[in-house]
Amino acid sequence: MEGFQTCYDRYREEAEAYLRTLFTPGGRPYGRLQEAMGYSLLAGGKRVRPVLALAFCEALGGERALALPLGCALELIHTYSLIHDDLPCMDDDDLRRGRPTCHKAYGEALAVLAGDALQAEAFRLAASAEGLSGEQRSDAVLALAAACGADGMVAGQVLDVCQLSSGMEELRQLCGLKTGALLGAAAALGCIAANASPEERKQAAAYAGHIGLAFQVRDDMLDVIADQDEFGKPVGSDRAEGKRTFVDLLGLDGCAALVAEETAAAQEAVAAFPHSAFLMELAAHLADRRA
Repeated sequence: MEGFQTCYDRYREEAEAYLRTLFTPGGRPYGRLQEAMGYSLLAGGKRVRPVLALAFCEALGGERALALPLGCALELIHTYSLIHDDLPCMDDDDLRRGRPTCHKAYGEALAVLAGDALQAEAFRLAASAEGLSGEQRSDAVLALAAACGADGMVAGQVLDVCQLSSGMEELRQLCGLKTGALLGAAAALGCIAANASPEERKQAAAYAGHIGLAFQVRDDMLDVIADQDEFGKPVGSDRAEGKRTFVDLLGLDGCAALVAEETAAAQEAVAAFPHSAFLMELAAHLADRRA
């Protein structure tokens, strides 16, 4: 039987190979835009979102090739959000994944435009995904829009940048929007590609919500305890910016307990799926990550 890491690496490499086919300059007079898009898109990373889309599709008996363009569309959304998140008007970060952020490498104006273009191209990928019915493509576009729009990831970013969250419930809401919305979309896109039932989609959404909270709580912990070279971005930036985090409210031990609780709930949500082993191990793997 294929082990967890082997399966994860296979999913990730399929996503990487697909992403590498996108956005080559091709002699265009505006080719530097494609360079900036590719610079951030191909900078590495865990590719959790496309991996999750592929995994949910297979867990429900679908053909993962059908989920690949959908999962990669979501990775474009995620990358655009990181480019904008790093800008001086937002978090003002100089490093992302161990190298200069997009605006440091290409300038602020081109970084903004690269993010804008990645968002638009994400919807083109979903709307033109081969092998899916018109209804599935429409459903996928709607899932993307809901996840990244004014009541999704962008809303979470507003709560974060404007520091509108300080208590536990407020931080949970921020996490559910800023982090959980795209993870929920990944699960939904995998379900769409597999023609999942409404009940299966409901359980997939529950899984994504739980791992989203666990992921953010672990991220807050890593901002305190991680090695910067391993983490790939500045450590301690949240505290330096005066942001309230789960560590401030719960302490490191309390955060570890909450991560364990949410991980167990995520695993329970998908335990009845036909092929749930990878999703069960993925939840545990994310809970213990160091970067």
